[in-house]
Amino acid sequence: MTKTALITGASSGIGKACALKFAEEGWNVILNGRRKGHLEDISNHIKNELNGQVYSLPFNVSDKEAVFKAIEGLPKEWAKIDLLINNAGLAAGSDPIHKGSTDDWEAMIDTNLKGLLYVTKAVVNGMIEQKEGHIINIGSIAAKDPYPKGNVYCGTKSGVEAITNGMRMDLLEYNIKVSLINPGATETEFSLVRYKGDKEKAENVYKGYTPLSGEDVAQVIYFAAILPPHVNINDLLLMPTAQASAVFFNKKSNM
Repeated sequence: MTKTALITGASSGIGKACALKFAEEGWNVILNGRRKGHLEDISNHIKNELNGQVYSLPFNVSDKEAVFKAIEGLPKEWAKIDLLINNAGLAAGSDPIHKGSTDDWEAMIDTNLKGLLYVTKAVVNGMIEQKEGHIINIGSIAAKDPYPKGNVYCGTKSGVEAITNGMRMDLLEYNIKVSLINPGATETEFSLVRYKGDKEKAENVYKGYTPLSGEDVAQVIYFAAILPPHVNINDLLLMPTAQASAVFFNKKSNM
């Protein structure tokens, strides 16, 4: 039977790469994102180029009412979700704690933590009823290795790690897998958002070495998703070869 994956933050980056990877592998995919036009473009590509089955759910994961309305309103043929990939997230700003923007803090907390919780709550009861399912939360090296000026972002990703570990315990009796995938430096729109659209600053983050791509991370997520039922990846840290920690890089390697 064909499985169905719900992917949040699917309009770009890791989420988009997951949408394409899972569709290529024959999964039905439900795509969530804030940018309806981007979702439509990806959906059309999946339908027309990959001959895949896709359903779009454009909403902001930080909007609690919108989350529950959208997922509860799924057509019957899309209501059984086998895999949830909680990918939606962002870093906003790069300031020391005493200069940080409270608006940026709230955006990160609302999306990275509360959004993940809302979507999980909306989906997980269906998994409990069917006595199986898999939730893959996308964390970050920032959870393992906080870095200067990353304060609140690092805090939210540490929160994702703690929530994931607790979630795994709570859902153990229902045969639901819970995984955490933590990427290191990944070249997506991540830095462009963090630096408020400053393209030069964003590009400088990845100069001198080869960062991960969204496709690299999607490949690992897919691997975690297709392991046998008795095997689960609890916690995985994925890094570019040229990155040894959150802040220690070999930027002369060109690798």
